[in-house]
Amino acid sequence: MPTHATGDLRNVALVGHGGSGKTSLIEALLREASAIHQTGLVEKGTTVSDFTDEEKEHGHSMGCSMVHLDHDGKHINLIDTPGYPEFIGHALTALAAVETVAVVINAATGIEHVTRRMMEVAKQEEHCRLIVINKIDGENLNLPALLEQITQSFGRECLPINLPAKDATKVIDCFANAEGDSDLGPIADAHTKIVEQVVEVDDELMETYLEQGEVNPDQLHEPFKKALLNGHLVPIAFTAARPHDNIETSVGVKELLGYFANLAPSPTEGKRATLVGTDGQEPVTCDPEVDKPAVAHVFTVASDPFVGKLSTFRVHTGTVTSTSSLSVANPHTGEGTKPFKISHLFKLQGKEHIETDAAVAGDIVAVAKVEQIHRGSVLLETSDGKEINLKSTTIPEPMCGLAITAKSRGDEGKIGDALHKIQEEDPTFHVTRDSVTHETVIHGMGELHLRIILEKLKNRYNVEVDTKPPKIAYRETIMAKAEGHHRHKKQSGGAGQFGEVYLRVEPLDRGSGFEFSNDIFGGSIPNQFVPAVEKGVRQAMEEGAIAGYPIQDVKVSVYDGKHHPVDSKEVAFVTAGKRAFIDAVNKAKPVLLEPCVNMEVTVPNAQLGDITGDLSGKRGRIQGTDMLGDDMAVVKAIVPLAEVSNYQSQLKSVTGGQGSFAMELSHFDPVPSNVQQQIVTQYKPKQEED
Repeated sequence: MPTHATGDLRNVALVGHGGSGKTSLIEALLREASAIHQTGLVEKGTTVSDFTDEEKEHGHSMGCSMVHLDHDGKHINLIDTPGYPEFIGHALTALAAVETVAVVINAATGIEHVTRRMMEVAKQEEHCRLIVINKIDGENLNLPALLEQITQSFGRECLPINLPAKDATKVIDCFANAEGDSDLGPIADAHTKIVEQVVEVDDELMETYLEQGEVNPDQLHEPFKKALLNGHLVPIAFTAARPHDNIETSVGVKELLGYFANLAPSPTEGKRATLVGTDGQEPVTCDPEVDKPAVAHVFTVASDPFVGKLSTFRVHTGTVTSTSSLSVANPHTGEGTKPFKISHLFKLQGKEHIETDAAVAGDIVAVAKVEQIHRGSVLLETSDGKEINLKSTTIPEPMCGLAITAKSRGDEGKIGDALHKIQEEDPTFHVTRDSVTHETVIHGMGELHLRIILEKLKNRYNVEVDTKPPKIAYRETIMAKAEGHHRHKKQSGGAGQFGEVYLRVEPLDRGSGFEFSNDIFGGSIPNQFVPAVEKGVRQAMEEGAIAGYPIQDVKVSVYDGKHHPVDSKEVAFVTAGKRAFIDAVNKAKPVLLEPCVNMEVTVPNAQLGDITGDLSGKRGRIQGTDMLGDDMAVVKAIVPLAEVSNYQSQLKSVTGGQGSFAMELSHFDPVPSNVQQQIVTQYKPKQEED
């Protein structure tokens, strides 16, 4: 049975931009807690967290990995998340498994895209946040400017809980201590600021502080936790995770470990998970009580070469044992609930699987070889068969597509199986079959993401593919109301087919999706055939009407039609509904929508004007610029994805390799009429060939 109670658990996700040192920081934390005996190095591929071949080769995390340690009587689960924008989906899925989000910032590069995004999401999701400024042993740092940048970006609630000593060989606590000095100012000043921030959440303590000018440190512990829980305080800790030059041990790591163990909330104190049903029932909050029926959710799935499918889940309610029988609720697959019995339960330490007897509410464990489990599945000890989902963070849509075909004849089946496994692991990787070109298209967050997918196909699954240039995920919609009609009549000697449909279409607000309305009176189309009409409409929406792209934001109302008592069949009304819908769309001022992305481009100040001018020339809208330290700047813009699909090589050429960028889907906008005409013209010859 578990050796720790729910109140002794701490769950922390380390997030932040690539290069901030999250993996090295976890190595230092494991070493400090004596969970490992030798500190691994990212560049040598010897860390606990980065254990896949791709991570070792590229030198950075590409998925979430779990480790655990014990300190001061607390059991701490740490999740190492990837920091490059292409893999942000993994980091976002991890948030639902933790109470505390530690946002790691590289002291040399400051606030970057993923840093800002994860801080915003963690705040929206009401997680406790802690900022870790790492790599304070670097050269030519401007830590006072970085602190000012953090305050301006994230609010005055961001305050140092410790400060580096002048020689950067240690950190000085400034919460319980008011003596000492730092290059960032007197410790006493930092102490006053953080104490005043904490006492603001306790009226009685505030009164004592105003009267006496100080309070007993023992009185500050619970108010500190309260301030942390409600977002009134975001502590800033300083670290140098790796031994460096004359510094024999990591700096600030022991203190950080103490904060995780003694100040971070337990599952009994942090935000509760919320379950929502697919049939509109009231949301249910999961209370972390060990004696209730177990409820858990799966937040990562991996294909392990030795144990097969490995599913990692957070227990929210109850206790899961190595002999538990659970049901899997898969709301996204339409499979309903499927029971299974656990045979082996694991605690994960990177790639090492440590068998355990049980996991109490709040713990994070894994189970192997359960095929009916998928990422996002809810696991239930008692189930009434209803589909249930966990209310979780929205994951960005993949924006770039790449058409692939097998290099070797006969590999199509292997490719399909491999892509299915990769899609199970990666929340921002999708696979579709293009109904127009009959190609398999993989969709990812960018060029790097897709390149890693191709490497996995080759290295893990021994299949190679040919590729075509990225395909932009356009959409189709309408701008006006219109009516459509089609009569489907087929007679070929035997039983015939007959169905006639009249319908109208009208545009919906952007992002509304699809609505279907049955406005038939008098039984001109019998009720049993109305679902067939909707099925035909949905088929047409998937295939597109003017350029072969999915149609969205349309309301369809079927209002009349005809049937035949003998020849009317479901297939006839599917065809009639599909053709009537296409007829209506073509009359309703159809337009193509193009994906527009939020971009953050980091460049040397000398190239700032070149980059803003270039983005403007790509139909981009400049949203602003931020000046960073080290002679660098960030340009923020909204740009059509089609204009920046090959931006990596362009930016490298302009900046001599010094620039970097991140992008994420913003919204869909109508494409210019001349661009639409080109795309539609290219589509028509393909239709004629088909």
